[in-house]
Amino acid sequence: MVLQAEQGQIQIHTENIFPIIKKAVYSGHEVFLRELVSNGVDAISKRRMAAMAGDCSEGPEGRIEIRIDREAKTLTISDNGIGMSAEEVKRYINQVAFSSAEDFLEKYRSESDAIIGHFGLGFYSSFMVARHVELVTLSAREGSEAVRWSCDGSPSFNLEAAERGEPGTDVILHLMDEELEYIEPARIKTLITTYCDFMPVEVQLEGETVNKREAPWRKSPRDLSDNDYIELYRYLYPFQGDPLLWVHLNTDYPYNLQGILYFPKFTGRADWEKGEIRLYCNQVFVSDSIKEVVPRYLLPLRGVIDSPDIPLNVSRSALQTDRRVRSIGGFVAKKVGDRLKELYRDDPKRYAEIWESLAPFIKIGAMEDDKFADQVAELVLFGTTAPAQEQPAASDSGEPSGDAWADNDKAIDPIPGDGGKAYTTLAGYRSRLEATSDKRILYCTDEAGQAGALALWKSQGAEVLLADTFIDSQFIPWLEYRHEELKFQRVDAELDDSLQEKDSELADAEGKDASEKLRELFKAALANDKVTIQVQSLKGDTAPAALILLPEQMRRINDMGALMEQRLPGLPDHHVLLVNRRHRLVEGLLKLSAGSVITTPGAGASTSPSQQLADDLGRHLYEMARLAVGGLEPNQLAGFQQRSADLMGRLMERGL
Repeated sequence: MVLQAEQGQIQIHTENIFPIIKKAVYSGHEVFLRELVSNGVDAISKRRMAAMAGDCSEGPEGRIEIRIDREAKTLTISDNGIGMSAEEVKRYINQVAFSSAEDFLEKYRSESDAIIGHFGLGFYSSFMVARHVELVTLSAREGSEAVRWSCDGSPSFNLEAAERGEPGTDVILHLMDEELEYIEPARIKTLITTYCDFMPVEVQLEGETVNKREAPWRKSPRDLSDNDYIELYRYLYPFQGDPLLWVHLNTDYPYNLQGILYFPKFTGRADWEKGEIRLYCNQVFVSDSIKEVVPRYLLPLRGVIDSPDIPLNVSRSALQTDRRVRSIGGFVAKKVGDRLKELYRDDPKRYAEIWESLAPFIKIGAMEDDKFADQVAELVLFGTTAPAQEQPAASDSGEPSGDAWADNDKAIDPIPGDGGKAYTTLAGYRSRLEATSDKRILYCTDEAGQAGALALWKSQGAEVLLADTFIDSQFIPWLEYRHEELKFQRVDAELDDSLQEKDSELADAEGKDASEKLRELFKAALANDKVTIQVQSLKGDTAPAALILLPEQMRRINDMGALMEQRLPGLPDHHVLLVNRRHRLVEGLLKLSAGSVITTPGAGASTSPSQQLADDLGRHLYEMARLAVGGLEPNQLAGFQQRSADLMGRLMERGL
């Protein structure tokens, strides 16, 4: 049968079609190559399945070839797939509302996993870059004849007989002048690497194979070594170091999904809005932003998620959020939690070594997702001042029982971490408090800024948790809200009787003891009613002369205000100055101020040089205490240094 030349109008079905040729479907022109190569891969898969059913010839190994003709300004994408007859071209190209993939799946439903998408729609993406498109195709079915279809982007087309030696399809793009970047081999190679790198069919550019073909995430974990996982990470994220941990995803019910997710070494800089996980659909790259699929707290993970069941828009350039997408997000979160539990159970030392990189994901995830919180309840670590043990005990099953945040039966000894730091779970810490009547949880957020108070607690044998990550200011109140029996107290919130000496004080003739005199001295020196003066006798020779204390709730209100205003928390106006009466500097200050007020006959009381020096020393102790907690602003440091130098000079003059 000889095909008669024919002209006609392309049929657009208005009930479910959109302005394809007018470039309204795709957000970026470069995806035309992804769509055309994907169509070629579809055609090769269809030929293989049709050959297995005995409907066509089997043919050679599938291959996509891309050729560039600079003089003609054409780009040709060829495949050796199933090809099309004239009737199929009319249906699948002209009537773009129908999908060859849908009809083909209906016939070969049991073997359809490799079909990527809609040939007609993907084919029309070529008009984003081409002023004229030709299609030369020969069906692999017996007795078929080659045909040529051509169109200039208008509803008009030409269909005529053609010559083609082997079954398959050539798509010839006559590029627009403003799109000539696509006849540059380097540009095309980059697009193949981006979109088609893991397609299961060889993609050649001018005779050179460009894509890797194998997608490790489609394999069974049993068939992959640690080095295979690491090499994939290095390939996807070059110059980023090696991953700390990975999670292999693989399920076929209730949806089909494969992937590999990696925990990178956390440096404090992460994309919590867009993410760095790559989304694929049957090994075809779709997007590097999958915030609709993965919970926000997992977005900074890296790796690949590949699923044909994630609903995309018609151009495969954006996700359509629905119940299935949310279900997939829950599955991913559970698999991540399972992997973390497995590592903690099997290698707690390794888990502790990488904890600082895991902590943001786990803590933010727990606060945002109740199911994830239950799953990782026993996995949250805190640095601790207690010494690490060589062989930490761990849960046999890794499964939380009851209220795992307060479950002492699951307690483990401190685990050695990186850099000599020791870590413990909250349950482990609380189990060591059982021998005491103290049920509060002491913690420190800044070992340098809270060094004085921290040293006091440690000198009395108290174990202190180190809650020094950026998220702990929110995580600790969340823990208390979720578990009413947990009460946290920062080391510089207040000091209890265990840190104080029980000594008696003698009152003078006016009925004032040393503590009362010191309170009056510092109150006069500071002249600030917002600062509460407390005087105590602290234990230990290393106890500081003065400390700034912030009541727990007052400090939290201050921190929350700073967070809402997006600034660093500073020292609130209302705070406590604790003066250590046993410190020799304070004792000297008390002696210096004694008898310093001189009464002159016929005049009122005047301040002696000793009293002025005592006032200046009191102010100096206060400013040093503020400096220790970062309470002096940069513009206040110069004045502090000048006053300190002047004070030292006056002390030297007096021989003190």
